[in-house]
Amino acid sequence: MGAPRREEPETEALGTPVVRDEARDEAPDDPDPDADDAPAPRNPTLLDQMGGMSGIVASGVPVVVFVVAQAVAGNLVASIVAAVASALLVAGWRLTRGEAVQPALSGLLGVAVCAFVAWRTGEARGFFLLGIWTSLIYGGVFLLSVIVRRPLVGVIWHLVNGEGQAWRRDVAVRRAFDIASLAWVVVFGARFVVQRWLYDSVYADTWLGWVRIAMGVPLAAVAAAVTVWAVRRSRRAHTHGRSRPETRPHSRRAR
Repeated sequence: MGAPRREEPETEALGTPVVRDEARDEAPDDPDPDADDAPAPRNPTLLDQMGGMSGIVASGVPVVVFVVAQAVAGNLVASIVAAVASALLVAGWRLTRGEAVQPALSGLLGVAVCAFVAWRTGEARGFFLLGIWTSLIYGGVFLLSVIVRRPLVGVIWHLVNGEGQAWRRDVAVRRAFDIASLAWVVVFGARFVVQRWLYDSVYADTWLGWVRIAMGVPLAAVAAAVTVWAVRRSRRAHTHGRSRPETRPHSRRAR
């Protein structure tokens, strides 16, 4: 018998390409190469939880209606009816559009209480009394949260999203939420000081309502923008796995 025939490696004839199944020879290192490129789901910001800018604006509509109706008609009962009716219309409009109705319902409840106070006092300025003292309470709560090193903006955000409270160990993140919480302190504090002074002044019937409008949505939008900035800073720190815990002095006690 002759020597066994040795198989020669496959060669290419001149001008004749050899087609190889490269996909069969390569091992599937990454079964789904696009899996890592898929965008992470977006968590809603506090502004989203409030219904967005439309929710903030919608909550201020009944106040605007009350002030305008009072300026035009000068009748307290007519102004109260117009404010309550506008709150009902806003809630119904958001419901039919499939939007968050919680801001509108909260506004409706607030308008109902304000209308009751105004009706009981018999004065148009009574419509703003609840908002004045509510601003003082809210501002105090936000300030206290910063003092005890648990800024309320951060606590609410991470509580709503179920992310725990480990964020407080990151100094930069906690400082950002401190700034956001203090922004709301400034907003509520300014509202209370200015409107409380106007309430007891001779300008109450003329300017209190208009000042309430001017210090409503515009100031809330500024504080909301600071809040969004703080939330984004927290998300970047969480995404990158960055943590800068507070440095504490080491004990000199011998181990």
